[in-house]
Amino acid sequence: CARVTYTLSICSQEGLSLNTHMASNGLPFPWSKLRLPNYVIPIHYHLLIHPNLTTLSFTGSAKIEIDVKNDTNWIVLHSKNLTITMATILDESEAYQSEKILPVLEYPLHEQIAIFSPKILIAGEKYFLHLEFAAPLADGFFGFYKSSYKTKTGETRILASTHFEPTFARMAFPCFDEPNFKANYSVRIRRSQKHVALSNMPIEQTISLGDGLLEDHFEASVRMSTYLVAFVVCDFRSVSGRTSTGIDVSVYAIPEKWHQTHYALEAAIKLLEFYEKYFNIYYPLPKQDLIAIPDFQSGAMENWGLTTYRETSLLFDPVTSSASDKLWVTLVIAHELAHQQLIFLPFPANENWFARYMEIVSVDATFPEMKHLLDTCFVAIGRDSLNSSRPISCEAENPTQIKEMFDTVSYEKGACILHMLRHFLTDDVFQSGIVRYLRRFSYRNAKNENLWDSLANTCSDDDFTLGEFCYSRQQYRYTGEHWDLKAMMNTWTLQKGIPLVTVQQQGSVLKLRQERFLKTVQPSDPSWQSLQHGYLWHVPLTYMTSSSGNVVRHLLETKSDTIELPEDVTWVKFNTDMNGYYIIHYEGDGWDTLINLMKDNHTALSYKDRANLIHNAFQLVTAGYLSLDKALDLMGYLEYETHNVPLLQGIGYLETFYKMVEKRNITDVSQNLKAYILQYFRAVFTKQTWSDDGSISDRRLRSEILSLACELHHTPCLEKANSLFNDWMKSNGTISLPTDVAETVYSVGAQRNEGWTFLLEKYCHSLSGAEKSKILGALSSSKDLDKLSRLLDLGMEGTVIRTQDLSTLIYCVARNPAGRFLAWEFVKRNWHALVEKFELGSFCIRSIIIGTTAQFSSKEELNEVKAFFDSIKEQSSQLRVTQVALENVQKNILWLERNLETLRTWLQKHIY
Repeated sequence: CARVTYTLSICSQEGLSLNTHMASNGLPFPWSKLRLPNYVIPIHYHLLIHPNLTTLSFTGSAKIEIDVKNDTNWIVLHSKNLTITMATILDESEAYQSEKILPVLEYPLHEQIAIFSPKILIAGEKYFLHLEFAAPLADGFFGFYKSSYKTKTGETRILASTHFEPTFARMAFPCFDEPNFKANYSVRIRRSQKHVALSNMPIEQTISLGDGLLEDHFEASVRMSTYLVAFVVCDFRSVSGRTSTGIDVSVYAIPEKWHQTHYALEAAIKLLEFYEKYFNIYYPLPKQDLIAIPDFQSGAMENWGLTTYRETSLLFDPVTSSASDKLWVTLVIAHELAHQQLIFLPFPANENWFARYMEIVSVDATFPEMKHLLDTCFVAIGRDSLNSSRPISCEAENPTQIKEMFDTVSYEKGACILHMLRHFLTDDVFQSGIVRYLRRFSYRNAKNENLWDSLANTCSDDDFTLGEFCYSRQQYRYTGEHWDLKAMMNTWTLQKGIPLVTVQQQGSVLKLRQERFLKTVQPSDPSWQSLQHGYLWHVPLTYMTSSSGNVVRHLLETKSDTIELPEDVTWVKFNTDMNGYYIIHYEGDGWDTLINLMKDNHTALSYKDRANLIHNAFQLVTAGYLSLDKALDLMGYLEYETHNVPLLQGIGYLETFYKMVEKRNITDVSQNLKAYILQYFRAVFTKQTWSDDGSISDRRLRSEILSLACELHHTPCLEKANSLFNDWMKSNGTISLPTDVAETVYSVGAQRNEGWTFLLEKYCHSLSGAEKSKILGALSSSKDLDKLSRLLDLGMEGTVIRTQDLSTLIYCVARNPAGRFLAWEFVKRNWHALVEKFELGSFCIRSIIIGTTAQFSSKEELNEVKAFFDSIKEQSSQLRVTQVALENVQKNILWLERNLETLRTWLQKHIY
């Protein structure tokens, strides 16, 4: 009879069929879709979690208050790797719906469970679903997982931490694990007296359960998605402070790294205060904890009120951390704290790119010496100029697709188009529109167009005056023109790619046309027309000319357009300060004019414009629009360049070309290019000091320049690095090396057997994540294949080199000319084990694929990569990153085919 009732209940559910899916026990499962049904809504979770750090397991219970929208006998929710030991349903008065423990069906393929209620759950009524469960603490980096660290005395200590984004809360407790199912959470955690427990909210009370067992009760949270829930049980120490508005801020780390937490506290307080002022909204929680987890796959996670970090993303050691390390820590903290102000908002689709941009805005405002935006947009353009890119706003259904959404497009491109919009509208208008949006849609569901509407309605017609910006009725107005902001931004968020705007100057007339910018396809290719079809952007152009230093704005909404200047001009430069997200090509003699301008009077353009021109030119070279010799001629002015950003941009391209031809064993070109770099930039190399003096910009330049000089076997560089390394090794690592050049010193020392062995020993015992990162980079620069193979084996084993660092290690070995094939063979041989460690679609898997294949530049290597992807087709077909990898190799092949002879000839003319 029960079997018949069960079967009829399944048949009565909307959209279900009896034989669609079978549960693990062989019975029909009552739901066939990957996404959960929306007729049962969670309201409030009451969680009890009890981790046992000795048995490495945990037990728990979840009493979930639910709201039923349709009559049903079934509750379907998520659970993964949990053993459900008991399930019951209670009505609103907490009376049991059934005297018996209810059956639980499992459908592991969709990570779903279903609970059958003998009594129909009535629409409009509230119920409680009570579940008890148990599981081992997870291996790896997701769900409720175990982590560990060693003390100075060698004792191993265990902690338990969570990481639920995007779909891993279901590994810690049964839940409705989709972002739209927001609920409140009341959390209780049991722990021993020697541990502390942390969660999203402050502790309300702690009660003793006897035998040294304590139970912490945390305050109820505001409504949030499951992926933002967090809890940690550990024995860490903290440093604490308070913002000017009374928010308690604490930074946690293992006891022996407590001294590395102070900078993070200073930065967090400063950034929280900035966000409250910028958004004109008080931080909505009474506390903010930041904690460095020893085992952590990504950089950080924005759990509300308890942000979790990789140690290198939070801890700053004044003795071993460099200027670049400090910049990274600041940016990561800024990003996660931006999320804290946005989590209560409806940003699931665009919260990441908005937080990425606010990270840059906040750091520019609070730490103005740490400029970073240009690098961000250069990275975005590199990915977006491939056909394998994707729109910022696109659908993701399964967990693998969702994980892949956390990529360059989501973060870097999104930040860059927001910057373009902010610059075009002016800072004040952009900020006021953001504040309006946040206030209007707090705790509500919204879409991207709601943001554009808020920006488009921030002032009335009465506020509009000539030459100022204003918005009304979704129309952006400037000097009499009308622009539809929503339509404009849809062209940037709903289609992939980046526009190329070609400018042809004819006296005082500028002729413009736009097309999609692609690096691996040219107009002569058969696929060109189809790849261009339907692409049109509303491009907010900015430009300046030789006759005026003022920035002029023009919105390009059509395939072609004309601008009439008030007078003839000698030159025109578009995309002022690279505030726009587009590529510019100057047709005719446009590039020759700019090359001469840079030679004769480069300061007529800002340092950002100079860096933009260099970047622009070499992007056009890669796509086949500009000859390589013209781009190299453009860089001829760099011997007079005094700003670090254009210098790094220009030298960076030459370094890339050198590594490409070196890996292909094109000896004559690599030797001539090395000679040219050392000859042409001799003054830049010579003036660098082996110290930590100067601004952050100076220090970053020093680090990059001296690393390149030693890599090119510049004798003075090698001599100095060897001297410093020898002194450091003689002191048994007790003397402090200048942090900005430490990795260069280590890398030179690692080329000798005794140096490599000494570095590996120091790696094992170092308590500084920043120092370990530098040492690992140096160890992987060895030309000894046996040493590189040993490193990869240590990374795979996961004790000496933590598993979290394995993807970085593989990339470091792959970029070493001696190790690139070794790294690729390692990945192929261990593919299934790597996927098991990191999860398909994760950041680490994407990094491994891109990091190894990006080193290839021949057709034979391309075929090898294709063959491997075909051999794992069941997995590779789910990944967008495999198409990115193939296109990167194709791009490298095309670059050499188009430019190798030009580079060879140009170098022969320019070295002496």
